[in-house]
Amino acid sequence: MSQPIKAKISQKFNLRSYLSQWLNQRKMSEPITISLTALIVGIGAGLGAVVFRRLISFFQMLSFEKLAGALDIIQPFHILVIPALGGLIFGPMIYKFAREAKGHGVPEVMEAVALRGGRIRPQVAVVKSLASALCIATGGSVGREGPIAQIGSALGSMVGQAFHLSDERIRNLVACGAAGGIAATFNAPIAGAIFALEVILGQFHATYFGAIVISAVTADVIAHFFEGDSRAFLIPEYTLVSPWELALYLLLGIIAATAAVGFTRLLYLSEDVWDRLHFPEYLKPVLGGLVLGVIGLVTPKILGYPRVFGVGYETITEVLSTGLALKMILSLLLLKILATIVTLGSGGSGGVFAPSLFMGAMLGEAFGQISNHFFPGITAPPGAYALVGMGAFFSGAAHAPITAILILFEMTGNYSIILPLMLTIVISTLVAQVISPESIYTLKLTRRGIHLRQGKDIDIMQTITVGEAMTTDIDVVHLNLPLTELAVEFERTHHHGFPVLDENDKLAGIVTIRDMEQAMEAGSIDDKTVADIATTHTMLVAFEDDPMWSALKKLGLHDVGRLPVVSKNDEHNLIGIVRRKDIIQAYNLAIAKHSRYQYKTNVERLGKLIDSEFAHIKLPADAWVIGRQISEIALPKECLIMSVQRGRKLYIAHGHTTLQAGDQLTVFAQNDRVSAIKKRLTLAVEPDDDFEKHLT
Repeated sequence: MSQPIKAKISQKFNLRSYLSQWLNQRKMSEPITISLTALIVGIGAGLGAVVFRRLISFFQMLSFEKLAGALDIIQPFHILVIPALGGLIFGPMIYKFAREAKGHGVPEVMEAVALRGGRIRPQVAVVKSLASALCIATGGSVGREGPIAQIGSALGSMVGQAFHLSDERIRNLVACGAAGGIAATFNAPIAGAIFALEVILGQFHATYFGAIVISAVTADVIAHFFEGDSRAFLIPEYTLVSPWELALYLLLGIIAATAAVGFTRLLYLSEDVWDRLHFPEYLKPVLGGLVLGVIGLVTPKILGYPRVFGVGYETITEVLSTGLALKMILSLLLLKILATIVTLGSGGSGGVFAPSLFMGAMLGEAFGQISNHFFPGITAPPGAYALVGMGAFFSGAAHAPITAILILFEMTGNYSIILPLMLTIVISTLVAQVISPESIYTLKLTRRGIHLRQGKDIDIMQTITVGEAMTTDIDVVHLNLPLTELAVEFERTHHHGFPVLDENDKLAGIVTIRDMEQAMEAGSIDDKTVADIATTHTMLVAFEDDPMWSALKKLGLHDVGRLPVVSKNDEHNLIGIVRRKDIIQAYNLAIAKHSRYQYKTNVERLGKLIDSEFAHIKLPADAWVIGRQISEIALPKECLIMSVQRGRKLYIAHGHTTLQAGDQLTVFAQNDRVSAIKKRLTLAVEPDDDFEKHLT
């Protein structure tokens, strides 16, 4: 590695270390630290939302003004071309740089909070911004809220990691980023804060509520500065005409819940259909764009632009204010459902909030028109039912009633309709939960084997990744190996199966002892090779960052004893294998990991009560203390080595404990001595007397 590159890497890590030390040296109280970092995240989320909205406008201008003008000769069939071209750009972008950017985003944030301490890769923010902006601008039937929530969350995670904060604080900053993104996008700071607590964290925590509010308000103020103060929907003042209307709103809640659950299931059915399609994954959005274009051709339009393309706020505003014909309303409801499941199922990037509002508005408007026809004397205009239907549909899909109530109020400013709005949303949520315990967000995680319970607690096996539990010392065979030699390998190793590699040492399949037995029963094996009996087409694999639970589920459902682990960048690059015995080791690791987390939390809590710190120091292989007992190492009176973590085991430190390379020491010391002690323990040569004097 060249010296300039080394210098840049060193400078990066020195900056992160400086930020962390800066916080520690200021001896800021925890509330101040939380508020300061929340303010930083709020600023970032607000600017991110502004940039994201302008990216959409810019790409939309390029697509449906510049490009559409160039394709004037083939109009109206340019509607087929533009979504496909958009997919051709953002599909490979997502596939190559950040697969987390695929889909509607919020489940990925929830997974990061539950499984990875809130840690999200920095490139997710950039890729999600570009991919979602392109998808929406070229006609994708998705919304802005999922992307901006994921973008804000990624920014929050970056800030937390830059300051070397604990998992708990990083998770809080992730929620702050989501709250700021929602607040800035929809001019709804209260709903943004509640969304972060209700959906992202899954619990209301008094300690961090203030930080989330700070972030949401800050982001909203920044959005106001750049975008102005305007509500998403300007509508008439609707009221409750008669108490008898409440029975109609109750019925609307039941219908909206059923429709929302149906939409959720259709969405994931669409994903399954597209996943089974034998077509390059990065090109599926192109095919999806062509299908979306066909839908756009038959869709009612505004100035030539299909109403089901994009976020659809213009059509929602028209329905809320003046209404549309019943036949058009029903056709738009069905076409919007179809357009959304095609966009997301084929690999598009964007949220489900705006489509849910669109579908809810169409459903409510249709219900209102029918109610007006049969009960003209006791019903409000259809627009009132459209407004309430928006909240009921979203809540039925997301199982987030508080967010739905507040965001509809903030987006419209209509308080007069709040009673039927609250009733319908609560009924819709309850009915949806009875029909399906999983929301549109949690169902995506459940399908991956990640089961979130109340408060986002998870099964302990979900805290361990496949990469932590897999075996990397792998015995393999090649396709051209004769079966007579394979029999010898089974006898020698006592394995029940081997991964099979091709001539380029790439994973080609798997062969089991059962395959061998069947071949021997069929006749002579003298002239046969592994290629004749190996499973090569329906092979199950896992990725190293998958939760162990998902690998365990595959092993159980398909009754197999081993699962090859491959790289996400190259699914034929074998990096490990998961066997049945690794499950027990993974469970033990999960228990140890959970215990270490509790231990770390407790010692950090204790350190705050006194003017000292619990530092975690990992010993490099060339440290001078390697091979020495703790009693042989001179440390100042204010310092004590408390514990030694070695691999998966945690030991209480004693004077006779001999240190080894890779040990992680928990050292108790005064705050102003920690940096010097870290240097002393990690030096390659034993410090001289001058260093000792400086230390003591």
